[in-house]
Amino acid sequence: MNSLTHFDAQGQAHMVDVGAKASTHRVAIASGQIDMQADTLALIESGTAKKGDVLGIARIAGIQAAKKTSDLIPLCHPLALTRVALEFSLHHGTGVYPPHVSCTATVETVGPTGVEMEALTAVQVALLTIYDMCKAVDRGMTISNVRLMEKHGGKSGSFVAPV
Repeated sequence: MNSLTHFDAQGQAHMVDVGAKASTHRVAIASGQIDMQADTLALIESGTAKKGDVLGIARIAGIQAAKKTSDLIPLCHPLALTRVALEFSLHHGTGVYPPHVSCTATVETVGPTGVEMEALTAVQVALLTIYDMCKAVDRGMTISNVRLMEKHGGKSGSFVAPV
């Protein structure tokens, strides 16, 4: 196992020096979901939530979050993102699976460091925004399964999460 990169030889936290790394096209895809009551999902699907277009607002929140990741995660580099896209899918629930909204964020840049944190942050904030917009009718919503699905580019190459 490799050592943690955010600590120097003395064990002090530091921002990783990426100055000598080559700029390459980098992509990260993250996903997650928010479980909810069937009535809450129906409200989102109908577009009649009291606060407005839940998924539209969540999409903007996720994009904003990706752009602000370095302000939230102390040792992340500020990056010039070239693309942030969020997709949502509605699942009505079957058997053991509750009704939920899935979110997938794809983030891209050309630079010396990856965009995994930006993709993960976009998903989390988009799902939190759904919670915020729907909490008046469903305080029991649960965010889960947030994870990195893929990353491409850079020295370490590609990663694809096992299914």
